[in-house]
Amino acid sequence: MSAGLSLPHDAAPLQVKGEARYIDDLPFPANALHLAFGLSTVAHGEITGIDLSAVRAAPGVVMVLSAEDLPDMPDCSPSAHDEPLLAVGKVHYVGQPVFLVVAESHLAARKAAKLGKVSFKELPALLTVDDALAANSRFEQGPVTWTKGDAAGAIANAAQVIEGSFEVGGQEHFYLEGQVAAAVPLEGGDFHVMSSTQHPTEVQHKVAHALHLPMSAVRVEVRRMGGGFGGKESQGNALAIACAVAARALGRPCRMRYDRDDDMVITGKRHDLRIGYRAGIDAEGRVLGIEFLHLFRCGWSQDLSLPVADRAMLHADNCYDLPHIRIESHRLKTNTQSATAYRGFGGPQGIVGIERVMDHAAFAVGRDPSAVRKLNFYAPMDAKAGQTTPYHMPVEDFIGHELVADLERTSGYAARKTEIAAWNAGSPILKRGLSLVPVKFGISFTLTWLNQAGALVHVYQDGSIALNHGGTEMGQGLFQKIAQVTAGVFGVDTGVVKITATDTAKVPNTSATAASSGADLNGMAARIAAETIKGRLADFIAEKHQVKPETVKFVDGTVRVAGEVYAWEKVVAWAYQARISLSSTGYYATPKITWDRVKGQGRPFFYFAYGAAVTEVVIDRLTGENRILRVDILHDTGTSLNPALDIGQVEGAYVQGAGWLTTEELVWDGKGKLTTHAPSTYKIPASSDRPRVFNVALWGKPNREDSVGKSKAVGEPPFNLGISAFLALSDAVAACGDGSVYPALDAPATAERVLMAVRRVEGRV
Repeated sequence: MSAGLSLPHDAAPLQVKGEARYIDDLPFPANALHLAFGLSTVAHGEITGIDLSAVRAAPGVVMVLSAEDLPDMPDCSPSAHDEPLLAVGKVHYVGQPVFLVVAESHLAARKAAKLGKVSFKELPALLTVDDALAANSRFEQGPVTWTKGDAAGAIANAAQVIEGSFEVGGQEHFYLEGQVAAAVPLEGGDFHVMSSTQHPTEVQHKVAHALHLPMSAVRVEVRRMGGGFGGKESQGNALAIACAVAARALGRPCRMRYDRDDDMVITGKRHDLRIGYRAGIDAEGRVLGIEFLHLFRCGWSQDLSLPVADRAMLHADNCYDLPHIRIESHRLKTNTQSATAYRGFGGPQGIVGIERVMDHAAFAVGRDPSAVRKLNFYAPMDAKAGQTTPYHMPVEDFIGHELVADLERTSGYAARKTEIAAWNAGSPILKRGLSLVPVKFGISFTLTWLNQAGALVHVYQDGSIALNHGGTEMGQGLFQKIAQVTAGVFGVDTGVVKITATDTAKVPNTSATAASSGADLNGMAARIAAETIKGRLADFIAEKHQVKPETVKFVDGTVRVAGEVYAWEKVVAWAYQARISLSSTGYYATPKITWDRVKGQGRPFFYFAYGAAVTEVVIDRLTGENRILRVDILHDTGTSLNPALDIGQVEGAYVQGAGWLTTEELVWDGKGKLTTHAPSTYKIPASSDRPRVFNVALWGKPNREDSVGKSKAVGEPPFNLGISAFLALSDAVAACGDGSVYPALDAPATAERVLMAVRRVEGRV
């Protein structure tokens, strides 16, 4: 059985040799053209004039398009049809595409785009959540509010009330391969589109709509992406549409990629927000009632903001049984980049809120934060009938008690907590901090109909296998996992399975590779397809031996029946000669899920994935400089399909999550211009920021639900483990004071913010 083996990423040899092809590596015809956008320089304004004469006269320019050249303006939005390809009449953020340049080279297109002269009548720009609230600028008529129990009453009757508000910054995706797409016109008006996208079907739909073609006339292909993290779920639509529009107008292949600065200026980020909270607690730190206020800055268009903000609400409980809770969420429209999907899709924003509350509660009652967290945990599996989340979903699989106890033991948490306290007492400048944070993360798309997938499996007459499915490969190892699942069904080595590019002409109506569901959905679809073919082979060989099909075994590259052992290839050849079909589609729809987002009730998730991390940090109280010293992680992947790949995902997710909350600061100036638009000004974690000691283990116990191989999703859940780095910094800051002032860190907890928090707890501000 290939599934469950720690096999290397299928593209690893190609990556090492530099032979893995991305869209910009693909050979194109000599007459291919290159595109670039001319961008808005103001955050909000009426376009009063456009002079593109210098652009058209620039060397190498073939065509220039503005809104007046596209009276039937294509829409790029994944949701509300509010994102025109080019600005029409007004601009809504600094970086919005205003005109499109088509030239003979990438450099010529970029240079020409700088020559455009666009004049504006500037309008008041809403840049912050406070601006948007004052103007009542939002994407829904009012806030979305979900309630369970009587939060206000429980808080009023509590022994102690804690409250606070903190900022949580956004995050740039910073995929290694930037946004890129290409379109090749075919005979009969059809198009072949290559796009670095997590959602090929959406690109297919948007291109077909822009060109007034049926979807069957547009084929979208994705072999691999150089990273996605949610930033390629919808943000690549504009490039693909632009390429297709230009390719049809000129009858020539067109390609487009953003340079890094343009990419960061044009595209959306993780949603930043302000989280307000008010909680009533008892003397031990038990949360009796709690109210949350989420103020999401969504940017200029709706994009995916509503489901992102919903998912933050869905994860506002994390691992904790909160009988009385009220969550109020505002989705605010501002003149900034349209915030979009990012690993966790709002879940991390919800989780960091309740984890801040747990940390604050522990500080308020003078107890170890881990003890307070465990006090508030959901009851163990099935131990407490009727326990439900704030959205009334039963919690039937909670493993937090057992998992956290195991991690506390293996990480030496209690002894280290004592040792760090003693060390801090004798260290006037450097202070260490320790934090243990658990995670419960729901797995499934909250838009229920997206929980489906298809696959196509061919077995050729020589025994080789071709696999295609609707998931996209962005470096996470999805293709390798699904190849292992497929090989496991047939009992052959994974090397027998040829993994082919995601292609809307092979598997239609694909869902985005998002919501951590890539392996769950596509793995099940591939398994179903493979089992169909396996069933035909078993029926065929069983009939030859006059035995029941279930007695036929596919093991180690052989087919075993009635005491005979045949080579896999021989049985396949016999079946082909007997005119047995060796090809099948597979289709899977996630069971059990129902969700009413208006009421905030239902079962939006098939299951929960769990994990916990212990992070130790050190800070310099004079400068705020800090380091992550050690991380211990225990993460729940069910029965892992590939432990090596899963451990890699956990490690990367933790570092990315820690980066979000510690170093990755996005800064806009007072005119709405993003000033942190390059690696020189925006600090993602580098290899030197990796924890010096980094221990990762997998829980290894099977999923209780019937997922593929009893595995659990691993893309998004471990991202939230990085929250422990943020709260470890808070713990270290607290050690600088006398215990009377809570650190109240904002995120990202940059060196500057750590220093300001130190001064607060010292009573100097």
